[in-house]
Amino acid sequence: MATIAAPEVQAETPHILESVPNWIGGRAVHGEAKAFGDVFNPATGQVQRRVPLDGASELDAAVAAAVAAFPEWSSQPPLRRARVLFRFRDLLERHTDELAAVITSEHGKVLDDARGEVMRGLEVVEFATGIPHLLKGEFTEQVGTGIDSWSYRQSLGVVAGITPFNFPAMVPLWMVPIALACGNCFILKPSERDPSASLVLGRLLKEAGLPDGVFNVVHGDKRVVDAILDHPQIRAVSFVGSTPVAEYVYRRGTHAGKRVQALGGAKNHMIVMPDADMDQAADALASAAYGSAGERCMAISVAIAVGDGTGDALLARLKDRIARLKIAEGTTAGAEMGPLITGTHRDKVRGYVELGVQEGAMLISDGHAQESLPPGEGFFVAPCVFDQVSPDMRIYREEIFGPVLSLLRVSGFQEALELVNDHEFGNGTAIFTRDGDTARAFANQVQVGMVGINVPIPVPMAFHSFGGWKRSLFGDHNVHGMEGVRFYTRVKTVTGRWPTGIRAGVNTSMPTHG
Repeated sequence: MATIAAPEVQAETPHILESVPNWIGGRAVHGEAKAFGDVFNPATGQVQRRVPLDGASELDAAVAAAVAAFPEWSSQPPLRRARVLFRFRDLLERHTDELAAVITSEHGKVLDDARGEVMRGLEVVEFATGIPHLLKGEFTEQVGTGIDSWSYRQSLGVVAGITPFNFPAMVPLWMVPIALACGNCFILKPSERDPSASLVLGRLLKEAGLPDGVFNVVHGDKRVVDAILDHPQIRAVSFVGSTPVAEYVYRRGTHAGKRVQALGGAKNHMIVMPDADMDQAADALASAAYGSAGERCMAISVAIAVGDGTGDALLARLKDRIARLKIAEGTTAGAEMGPLITGTHRDKVRGYVELGVQEGAMLISDGHAQESLPPGEGFFVAPCVFDQVSPDMRIYREEIFGPVLSLLRVSGFQEALELVNDHEFGNGTAIFTRDGDTARAFANQVQVGMVGINVPIPVPMAFHSFGGWKRSLFGDHNVHGMEGVRFYTRVKTVTGRWPTGIRAGVNTSMPTHG
């Protein structure tokens, strides 16, 4: 079984550093942790605060707070829960710059990218405010003589989310608003690499009027993850991360009787047909491969050039765009790509670059030698392209999660389609073409959960659902949209009949149900 990697530094950080608190029962709580992980500023390589790791006792306190809050919160009319989310949505919009600055400080992505992350999360909040409509059930009159039948959705109880470092605000916002709107109480275990955004969310939810205990944050490492998966009072767990850990979470959580959705890794392909607009394709490819330094589960990490001359035309344009990328600390004006999250991850990505050369792929010079990157101890890696990549190479098969793009060349569309379908991951993919028939065939036949046609990163809007196929998803439900509503509720069907009518007398007031 896969294990969850430990943080790279523990317990030796000087105690003068700020410790990131948990959020339990509507307030910041410093627990009794004895082990801590370091939270870096990736642009400088410096430790800026520490995060508690052994939070199992804090988890018990968070679950107790959530259990106590659940009866009143779940019994609120959906309209009242929606009104809390309306206020939360306005607060998120007003505090976007604050939240983006926190994300950039701990993750390293550039500010514009961080603001975009907040906006995509805000869209899920907007979707969740429609919960009075989304929870409507079905009604059938006269299923038998004098008998009617109806169904509706009810909340599960206490649920949890385990979220990754690459989107410390957006991915929690994929889960939390819908879970709360459906009447559940939520416990968030954010990544220990960039934990502070979760506390901003907690503060804003409280300011929006969310009752204490309905939303809680508990920090920690694998010990806390296992405690969440085993806890008898947690009914469902949503996870986003790497495939080995997603499979571990799914198997352990379901073995404990929980409902689990676990989104895993990716190796997203973009097919470029000979008739594509090459400038448009090169722009899209550079954006999708190197945005957020490639630390996106929807990043394009494989380009497949179809037909003679397509690869050369695409590569020439791509090299020019890479050479002009502005790589800098995320708050720098005009910055387009920041550092990787930690020194350990930077070294892992560099190791894949060395491996690609050893495997026989051609590393294309991109005008950004390591020595030309921002000075200092930041975790920067130069964006690179490998040409002449083959499907047997590890740099093709494995998820690198960095600014490393592989280029494969094939003779025809069918060969390109088979490459995508034969890969173990099926998260996202795209095709660039002017031909509608080819695009339609690709969308119909490709074995991938999210498909873009002349769109390089086909992340669905909040009212649709996000999720991959094959080893990119474990469980029966995607995230957000109606799939999210289904995940965080269960259906109850009632069959009833009435022997006599009930009359309440005259009431001339406007009837209200809120």
